[in-house]
Amino acid sequence: MELIFFGVGLLLGLMVWFWQWQQVRHALETLLEQYAARPFKSSPWQRLRTLLSHQLQEQERCRQKMLRCQTLLEYAPIAYLEVDETNCVVCCNEAARLLLGLGHAEGRLFLELVRSYELDCLIEEVRQEETMREQEWLYAYLTPTGQTKRKPLRARGLCLGEGHVGVFIEDCEEVVRLRDERDRWAADVAHELKTPLTSLRLVTETLQQRVPESLRDWVDRLLEEIIRLSLLVQELLELNRLSHTPADSLERHPVDLVQLIDTAWQSLAPLAAAKNIHHEYTGPEQFSYCGNESQLFRLLVNLYDNAIKYGPVGGQVLTRLLSDREGGYLCLEVIDSGSGFPPKDLPYVFERFYRAQARRHRFVIPTDSEGRMPPVGSGSGLGLAIARQIVERHGGYMQAANHPDYGGAWLRIYLPLTAL
Repeated sequence: MELIFFGVGLLLGLMVWFWQWQQVRHALETLLEQYAARPFKSSPWQRLRTLLSHQLQEQERCRQKMLRCQTLLEYAPIAYLEVDETNCVVCCNEAARLLLGLGHAEGRLFLELVRSYELDCLIEEVRQEETMREQEWLYAYLTPTGQTKRKPLRARGLCLGEGHVGVFIEDCEEVVRLRDERDRWAADVAHELKTPLTSLRLVTETLQQRVPESLRDWVDRLLEEIIRLSLLVQELLELNRLSHTPADSLERHPVDLVQLIDTAWQSLAPLAAAKNIHHEYTGPEQFSYCGNESQLFRLLVNLYDNAIKYGPVGGQVLTRLLSDREGGYLCLEVIDSGSGFPPKDLPYVFERFYRAQARRHRFVIPTDSEGRMPPVGSGSGLGLAIARQIVERHGGYMQAANHPDYGGAWLRIYLPLTAL
C-alpha cells in the first residue's frame, strides 16, 4: 500500500514538474520571439545563450562608445560640465577646469566650485523648462594676486534627463576684443570720411545747378549716393557715441510718447505715401515718460523706416503702447505687414551691418517738393543696432520676432518707468 501511495505521489510530482517546465519553456519562447533570437530552429536554451552573447557584445560596444565620447569631451576645445539633480558635478573636462580654475570637480557641489549666479540660474531654467538655454555674462574671478577680474563668457545648457544638465561654456574674450577693434576702426574711418563727404556734397550741389540738362540725371545720382554715404558715416559716429557714453550721463526730460510717435511717423510721411502704407496706433491718448527726446525720436524713426522699407505696397504699420505699472516697465510694439525676419537670422537682427538675404531689396527714396530727402537711414543695417543702443541707454531692452497674426516683423521695446 505504501508503494502505491509513493508511486501516485511520484507521478503527481512528475506531472506538476512537467507542467511547470512547459510553462517556463512557453515563457522563454515568448521572450525569445520578442527579441527575435536566432537561430529559430534551435532549442530555447541555445537561443538564450546566443541572445546573452549578443547582449554582452552590444554592452561592450556601448562601453567603448561611451569611452570615446568621454575622451572627446575631455579633449574638446570648448569647456563642458555636467551636474546631476542635486547640482553636484558629474563630469568636467580639461577645458572647463582651465577656464573656471577648477581642480578635482567630480562629486562636489557646483556652487562650491563656481561662484556664478548667472550660470546657476541658467542650469535651473534648463532643468525646469527642459529646453536649451543660452546666456552671456561677465564672470568675476580672483587672480593669484588677489585681484578681481571679469571675463566675458557664453554658456549653452542642455537638458539630459533625470535632472541632469550639461553646459557648454565658451570664452568670448577674444570675440569681444575683435568686436571692439572693429567698432573702433569703423568709427575712425567714419570720422575721417565726414569732412571730404561734406565737401563733395557741397561741390555736387553747386554743379547740380550749372550742368546742362542732359547731364543733370548723372549729377542727381551722384548727389544721392553722397547723401547715402553721409548718412552711413553719421550712423557710425552716432553708434560709436552711444556705445561709449555712460548711461548715467543721459539727459532726461518728461516726454509725451504718444505725441512723439505721431511726430516720428509724420517725418516719414513721404516714404509711407509713396508705398501707400498706413499707420495705426493703439494705446493711451497721452503717456508721459522721462527720457531723452531726441534719442527716442531717433529710435522711432529707425523702427518706422525699417517697417516702411521692407513693408509691401498698400501695407500697414501698427504701433501699440502698453504700460505695466506693477512690473515697472512700458512696452512699445512696432509691427509691420511685410514678410518678417528669416527665422535663422532672428538672433542677429540687432548686430551692426546686418541685413537678411531675403529682405535686401531696396526702395527708391523719394524727395519732397523742394528736393530734400526725408531723415531716413543709409540702408546699411545700422538702424536696429542704433535703436538697441538707445533702448539700452534708457535701461531697457529690445526683442525681435515675427508676429503670429500679422506675419511681419514684430519689434518690442521695454523701457523702465522712471519717476518724472
